[in-house]
Amino acid sequence: MKISASYWMFEGGLEATLPVEDAMAQAKALGFDAIELCVASSGALTHEATQADCEAIVAKAAELGLEIASVASGESWGCSPTDDDPEVRSRIIEFTKKALQVARWLGTDAYLFVPGAVDVFFLENSPVVPYDVCYERATDAVRQILPTAEKLGVTLGIENVWNKFLLSPLEMRDFIHSFQSGAVGSYLDVGNILLTGYPEHWISILGKRIVRVHVKDFKKSIGTAAGFVDMLEGDVDFDSVKKALAEVGYDGYVTAEMLPYQPGRPEKTAEAMKKLFR
Repeated sequence: MKISASYWMFEGGLEATLPVEDAMAQAKALGFDAIELCVASSGALTHEATQADCEAIVAKAAELGLEIASVASGESWGCSPTDDDPEVRSRIIEFTKKALQVARWLGTDAYLFVPGAVDVFFLENSPVVPYDVCYERATDAVRQILPTAEKLGVTLGIENVWNKFLLSPLEMRDFIHSFQSGAVGSYLDVGNILLTGYPEHWISILGKRIVRVHVKDFKKSIGTAAGFVDMLEGDVDFDSVKKALAEVGYDGYVTAEMLPYQPGRPEKTAEAMKKLFR
């Protein structure tokens, strides 16, 4: 497997103020094979990036000897595909279609997508969407985006996140399977799973549907967002994770998504990633 760093891991990444070239240079200097770039509605890389913009990024990555593992976006947290407002739902669908084109121009075939939320725990006054309504709207959003994903050859990687939605590997599997398309898959986050389950179970059930993997660590005894800790300091059984990934034939990118930025964290994460996956 190849180790990758999330753009969000570096100082200014979450704020989208860090120039993409600087993030790539930092990832390369730390010994990562690749980087996951992140698209937002404003900042260093947006859904309005041109083909020329993306080709310049690709050229710089090649110069550095760094691969672009995937593209992620957190846009659908605040502009949700399952929002009560149809205009909000329409806006994120159009954003995602453009972001998929950016991903294609960047030379990658995987895009991390959060298809909606029952609620958003980190947004104050986040509305609660009934689970069945959330499921219907998320399904509708994916169906609207899917033709673009298929045309471009970029897979929508549905990530398991703390959105109180798609809470089991069986439900995630069936949700993905319902679209009957290779352009919908799983973006598996092993750290996010620990609150309610075991990564190795998800891996064995999702199998070939896994298109990319996020890694982070989590202390179950804390049980809140404060439980996300530096890698090798939590309860993720990385031996079991690696064994399960090998059993389903996954040999793609594993991306460290360690956030927020803290001084020394990228360096510490790079060492842990090399120890675990090389």
